[in-house]
Amino acid sequence: MSQPVTLTALEGLPLFKDGDDLVTATLAAMGQLNGGLKDGDILVFAQKVVSKVEGRVAQLSSVTPSAKAEELALVADKDPRLVELILSESQTVMRCRRGVIIVRHRLGTVLANAGIDASNVDEAGDLVLLWPLDPDASCRRIREQILKQTGKNVAVVINDSIGRAWRMGAVGLAIGSDGLPALIDLRGRPDLFGRPLQVSEQAIADEVAGAASLVQGQAAESRPVVLVRGLQFDAPNSDVSVLLRPEAEDLFL
Repeated sequence: MSQPVTLTALEGLPLFKDGDDLVTATLAAMGQLNGGLKDGDILVFAQKVVSKVEGRVAQLSSVTPSAKAEELALVADKDPRLVELILSESQTVMRCRRGVIIVRHRLGTVLANAGIDASNVDEAGDLVLLWPLDPDASCRRIREQILKQTGKNVAVVINDSIGRAWRMGAVGLAIGSDGLPALIDLRGRPDLFGRPLQVSEQAIADEVAGAASLVQGQAAESRPVVLVRGLQFDAPNSDVSVLLRPEAEDLFL
């Protein structure tokens, strides 16, 4: 990169709830920064705040578990009502072990418990958050609203913390994006010695999401929106769907 890349968590954001104006609150927080929003900036939103303002909250006490949910709950040692929600958000159950159910989410991502989370939702523990119905569409709406209100052309990413099959711990991954190339194909480009790259593809949206996750934190930090500034790309816009490996290429099914 020819210029430095900076990541700044926005301060002063509220605890969001269903129907809140996420864009207006974000732009108000941006107003506290020198220079405000600029063309080419990237705003990374934690999945939780997007799900909250879009009303993607489920009440466990209102869920009636199916027989399959009851069966899986015994294996996973989980609340059958939570398991029913996991099934409703999934295409396929890949694995089930004590403490975790690995699924292929209805959007195509393979992850634990369909991304459903109870942390930082409510004190009573009866509410859980589901992913947005269409995170890429959420990114497009946010980006369009920002352009309309400010005239600035920015990119938007929604990230979430997701575990990896062969690694401990979770990292931030993109579940939605707009305004940047989610994946850049480097195949054919020369390396330092002029040899063409054979298999290299760069998951730009995931790298942005992971970097922002370091700034957002994972517990009670309350920093759900991160400004990324200084990244430049020479590839066309694409959404997160291009990051999903086709099932035909899955070597572990």
